[in-house]
Amino acid sequence: MSRQVPGEPYTRISAKEALDMLNKGGATAVDVRREDEYKAGHIKGAMWVPVDDIIPRFDELPKKGTILFICAVGARSGLACEYAAAMGADTALLFNIEEGTPSWIQQGLPTSYGADR
Repeated sequence: MSRQVPGEPYTRISAKEALDMLNKGGATAVDVRREDEYKAGHIKGAMWVPVDDIIPRFDELPKKGTILFICAVGARSGLACEYAAAMGADTALLFNIEEGTPSWIQQGLPTSYGADR
């Protein structure tokens, strides 16, 4: 169940909540892990922007709709949300898939491998 922690400029969501948001449209998944992690398995259709590149590549992030950041366990994706908020993104549109990619894959949710989006 989605939840907001006081002081965090984003909402925490589960993998299944993220899938629902992606299926409804208007949401973009952004994987912030290292390249080798991304290629080992990621959300089908996800953009790949490593967490350290969120600020310099901020203009590449979607300007409309929600942004669903994901990493392995929710730490780097939380940091990506913080970076995006600091760059002026609407905090109501920032989400951290806190279960992480390994959980996404284990749940059998839509996954791509290699460089395929």
